[in-house]
Amino acid sequence: MANQRVLPQSKETLLQNYNKRLKDDIKSIMDNFTEIVEDETQVSRPTQAEQDHYEMHVRAANIVSEAQSVRAGESLMKLVSDLKQFLILNDFPSVNDAISQQNQQLRALQDECDKKLTSLRDEIAVDLYELEEEYYSSRYK
Repeated sequence: MANQRVLPQSKETLLQNYNKRLKDDIKSIMDNFTEIVEDETQVSRPTQAEQDHYEMHVRAANIVSEAQSVRAGESLMKLVSDLKQFLILNDFPSVNDAISQQNQQLRALQDECDKKLTSLRDEIAVDLYELEEEYYSSRYK
């Protein structure tokens, strides 16, 4: 990417840390789901169905209440928050673009106001001239 910025080492390390946290949290959650779906054993069908049913309840409970899975979910939420904060605090080109765009809009508005004021001034000058002519040419001064 020709547009890619070079980040300082601390930011690069922070991004690598975010990436590692994301992978670890997703792996933790996926391990529980995988265990629910992919368990193959050599037992009879009714026994296997009962075992699957029991294991699904246990794994689902693990996903909901197990400290590791809960931490993984909370960690993902924290990671999203950290990424948003990182983007907001370190996305200077976007901030600069937004400021430039707002400046352009305000300059256009200023130009429009200046034109209207100039037009209004010219109209008032013409009206004032006509009123002065009328006043000075009137015999009732």
